[in-house]
Amino acid sequence: MSSKKGPKNFATFLLYILSFFLLWEWLRPVGQLTDTGNLGVFLGFVIIALLLAFLKVPTLLKWTIKMVYILYQIQFVYYEGSVFNLSWIRSFFTDVIRNLGLVWNGDFITLSNPFRTFLFFILLWIMAYLIHYWLLKTRRILIFFFMTIVFITVLDTFTPYKGDMALVRSVIVGFTIMGMLTFYRLVEKENIRMNYLPTRKWMIPLAVMVAGSALIGYTSPKSEPIWPDPVPAFLMGENGNGGAGARRAGYGSDDSNLGGPFVGDNTVVFRAEVEQRHYWKVETKDLYTGKGWNVLVPESFNENAFIDFSNGSPIQITSFYSEDPEDAKTSKVYNQLDYGHIQYPHGVVKLETEDLYLYRLNPLTERISSFKDFEAEAPSSYTVQYKVPSFQVETLQNGKPSEDEYFTNYIIKNYTQLPEDLPASVRELALEITEGKENWFDKVDAVENYFQSNGFVYDQVNVEVPEEGEDYVAQFLFETKRGYCDNFSTSMAVLLRTLDIPTRWVKGYTSGDYVKVLDSGNRMYEVTNNHAHSWVEVYFPEVGWVPFEPTKGFSNNIAFRSETNTVPQVEFEEEVQETIAPTQERPELQEAGRSSTFTNNISNKMGDLGSFFKAQHKGIIILIAFILIIGVYFTRGKWLPFYYIFIFKSQKEDKHFPSAYLALLAQLERFGLKRKSGQTLREYAREVDSQLVGREMRVLTDQYEQFLYRGKLKEGTWLETKEVWEELMKKIAT
Repeated sequence: MSSKKGPKNFATFLLYILSFFLLWEWLRPVGQLTDTGNLGVFLGFVIIALLLAFLKVPTLLKWTIKMVYILYQIQFVYYEGSVFNLSWIRSFFTDVIRNLGLVWNGDFITLSNPFRTFLFFILLWIMAYLIHYWLLKTRRILIFFFMTIVFITVLDTFTPYKGDMALVRSVIVGFTIMGMLTFYRLVEKENIRMNYLPTRKWMIPLAVMVAGSALIGYTSPKSEPIWPDPVPAFLMGENGNGGAGARRAGYGSDDSNLGGPFVGDNTVVFRAEVEQRHYWKVETKDLYTGKGWNVLVPESFNENAFIDFSNGSPIQITSFYSEDPEDAKTSKVYNQLDYGHIQYPHGVVKLETEDLYLYRLNPLTERISSFKDFEAEAPSSYTVQYKVPSFQVETLQNGKPSEDEYFTNYIIKNYTQLPEDLPASVRELALEITEGKENWFDKVDAVENYFQSNGFVYDQVNVEVPEEGEDYVAQFLFETKRGYCDNFSTSMAVLLRTLDIPTRWVKGYTSGDYVKVLDSGNRMYEVTNNHAHSWVEVYFPEVGWVPFEPTKGFSNNIAFRSETNTVPQVEFEEEVQETIAPTQERPELQEAGRSSTFTNNISNKMGDLGSFFKAQHKGIIILIAFILIIGVYFTRGKWLPFYYIFIFKSQKEDKHFPSAYLALLAQLERFGLKRKSGQTLREYAREVDSQLVGREMRVLTDQYEQFLYRGKLKEGTWLETKEVWEELMKKIAT
């Protein structure tokens, strides 16, 4: 049985090492594409799994070691206290049971981070087992090698991951493994004793061929690609960039070129303790260019135009006009990332921090920058006081354009601007939508509601970039009708501007995901880069700026009250509902300063797939079923013998012996002991017994030959040989 056990010592160890490097190529892109650090924890698990397989540790002990490692890492990351304080295990397994229910319901987006991490470890466990199976059982690893090449190629083509060297490494490792496995398959097939085999005559040419081919392929001239890169601007940097192409979700400063898909990012930006939910503003923009947004800067604007203020001073932002002194509320922000700016609610009045900070307000964009010791730095925590917006519908409907100088010379001039080459069809659509509407509010309401139907789809991936000379809004309104918040908000703002209704574009964050109720009665929300968002504000004379939410699937967080009816403001919902908040994004690059912890890294890595899993859960279930079928097929050598034992165990009649013997021959061939051409059954039986150290096959073959020659069996043959047959079946199942 020596040949079946596989190459000994160093050769087997080398195969495991090479396979580990091949599996590592699957994990390398994770760090770049998901900002996940500390991959050594997962690599360590893979090393342990492969080492246990190489050492042939008993199954029970092997499983115990792996589970202890997994549970230790999960406890270390997600639970407090000592690992020996076993109270956390009850919480973890309760969490597992709850998450299994979510999986069954297809609700993947709300899976907890410990459960997601546990699933990732299980996936690596399965991969390590498959590598062991391919190396020592089938002696074939072509499927895994081919899948690795395809995986790297797809990532290199459609993501920022550069797979040049990864492909070179994979080719070298993959062909080396396949060459070694081919060698050992020949050794086993021909029953050659390793002691007398000149191994170097095979291995040295193999090494020369693989190394030489890789060197020639890497250094030889390359022709230019036939097709252009499908994602030339798939940027993953840290400075804001509004360039077209797929980007990472989060706040950024450059909105000059909007469009294209983006990658989600669950990195926590800040946590907020609030009395009631609200959006978080960062800045506004007023100059639409046909491709995106910029700031209209007057010639007289200079450094002196910025408004500096200190901690606790009134903020000179008039979002709307309010005479009610009792409508002020507070929210407290705990920053996790330092973007150097302040996010604040609509109607902000005052800002307070424990440490000494200075603040600078840009009156053109209403962006508040923070400084400490004259260096740009956001406070680790701060409290904002704001007036709660509440607008009377009748007041908005009865409002008329003002004739005062501020309104005509500033509001109308700055906030109804449009590019000269804006397609006339945009204004024609605006007139069609608002036909029969007599006042500004009804027109704004009609445009806002227009996006909730009429074929518009919220999508973060299949979003096109306008071609050169093509207007961003016109493309969305008349061609694709598919996009995310930037598409919807920009289109609403431009439609209203064609009707001479002053509108500005606002960017910031939605309210985020509910976390828990605090002792104070306030609620804690967590806001990530995925919650970066854009919306619209419309100016109504004698009222001020009023927010509107055109993005499909999102709801306005502002109350519109009527004498006959009230559209309620977004208040706290039931905790169970708040834990499932929709993912809300805008495609901007993160600017500066990341302080991701190991917990956030794992959370980000797994959390980015949540929305995809929720949308595609049926397809994923089919894929998992397919993988299970493939797994069952490739492990049939282990379970098929026991299946036949189960089938024939209860049979007592002699007529079942020939069928059982033929089933045994099929399993022996699958095990690797194939009968050679021209070899008699008796010769084959002796070879099997020599390989498996026994004489069971000769006993069974003698009886089968008698059946072939005589056409019948001696009565009781099957009962006499059943135990021998079962014993041989069990041998080839191990």
